Amino acid sequence: MEIERTIKEARLNSGLTQEQAAENLMVSRQTISNWENGKSLPDIVSVMNMSDLYQISLDELLKGDQKMKEKMVKDLDAAKGNKRLILTAAVLFLAVAVIYGISIYAGGDFYDFCKAAIAWVILGISLAFAGTYMSQKEK
Repeated sequence: MEIERTIKEARLNSGLTQEQAAENLMVSRQTISNWENGKSLPDIVSVMNMSDLYQISLDELLKGDQKMKEKMVKDLDAAKGNKRLILTAAVLFLAVAVIYGISIYAGGDFYDFCKAAIAWVILGISLAFAGTYMSQKEK
């Protein structure tokens, strides 16, 4: 069964209106309508919340819907990519901070060089990560 029909049937069996479901799931009524009409798919957190709200197992809610399985895989890949992106950015910014700290201690020409270069290094790192983020978003 397609997830949109399953979601609608589960909501109706729970005796909830779209407005009530939306309020409980902390989304708009239009979002509920879009899910039930197949215009968009819920994210995994919303699916888990619907499972609790409608008292239906995740297995019953998701079973047999290929579109939803594909969306969940895509969302999971994006989350993993974001985690790597954040971790890499943190390590790079930490390295820049350590080098800058050493330059303060060392002083002289090395400090002047680091002071001038740090803004460009941070800009370069930011642009590289923005490009990576945008390419992940397009997938």
